[in-house]
Amino acid sequence: MKLLSTTFFALSVILSPIAAQAEAPTKNVVEIAAGNTDFSTLVAAVKAAGLAETLSGKGPFTVFAPTNAAFAKLPAGTVEDLLKPENKAKLAGILTYHVVAGKVMAADVKAGKVKTVNGAEATIATEGGVTIGNAKVVKTDIVGTNGVIHVIDTVILPPAK
Repeated sequence: MKLLSTTFFALSVILSPIAAQAEAPTKNVVEIAAGNTDFSTLVAAVKAAGLAETLSGKGPFTVFAPTNAAFAKLPAGTVEDLLKPENKAKLAGILTYHVVAGKVMAADVKAGKVKTVNGAEATIATEGGVTIGNAKVVKTDIVGTNGVIHVIDTVILPPAK
């Protein structure tokens, strides 16, 4: 029995670094979103706003990523209108309101105001689940090489300037 437990211990020591490597992220936040059909509207918007290269950069970023269903909650025609080239700046402002500088894991989220990459503040609440603005966080800690994604159920809009 002692030989068997020693063998398991030795294997776990040998395989630990391999397991750790397998869990390391290999895609950035944009690549993760692009690889998930639930984010196809978000990815199209990021590309239309000219933010794909920026959000593929070093970061780190915390992205509150609305799903296709979240975009579908917007009034009819809103997404199509925002994707037009003449609305690129407005779209970029909305999308950067979904991004916070730094990598904030779910366990580190605290209630209060956070400054978004847009420059405006968003309010995070933690009572009864985590929300940012009027959006509920429905999935957390999708880790990429340059940050983390938290999935939200509603598109959040920055305050009017």
